Amino acid sequence: MSKPSKNPVKTPCIGVCSTGIGDTVCRGCKRFTHEVINWNSYNPSQKQIVDERLSGFLSQCVSNRLRICDSKLLNWQLQVQQIPHVPSHGDYCGVFSLLKAGAGQIEDPASYGFEVNLDFRHMGLEKLRDAIDVEFFALSQAHYDRYILMPDLFGEPDK
Repeated sequence: MSKPSKNPVKTPCIGVCSTGIGDTVCRGCKRFTHEVINWNSYNPSQKQIVDERLSGFLSQCVSNRLRICDSKLLNWQLQVQQIPHVPSHGDYCGVFSLLKAGAGQIEDPASYGFEVNLDFRHMGLEKLRDAIDVEFFALSQAHYDRYILMPDLFGEPDK
């Protein structure tokens, strides 16, 4: 884990919380119920831990389907298109921000600094964006199930 940045971690909330209807992982921001509830009481280090997990999971899901071929071009496009993103989250999260903002308007991914991996070129970018979001949710849910729901699965046996 890195040191908390000088810039405070903003809430990952995107305004479509599903924890209020019983989900243990929010379908919007992918935080766990207790993280949504306790966010405002977390210190900067706690917020940083959650932020790093989420950006790491999202980067993993995006990189499973896309490849950055020109980081400078991607970041220039994000700036020119005025797409909100967190640069410290990395280029793969930046691509996802780009896809969220306008997947249907991108005709040539290379002109935005990325390419779609061969196995996924048959999908349109909107469907690809949605598939990435589904995988991101599934990865967050699996993490919750393994480490929060069953934290002592490989712990010390009872004596």
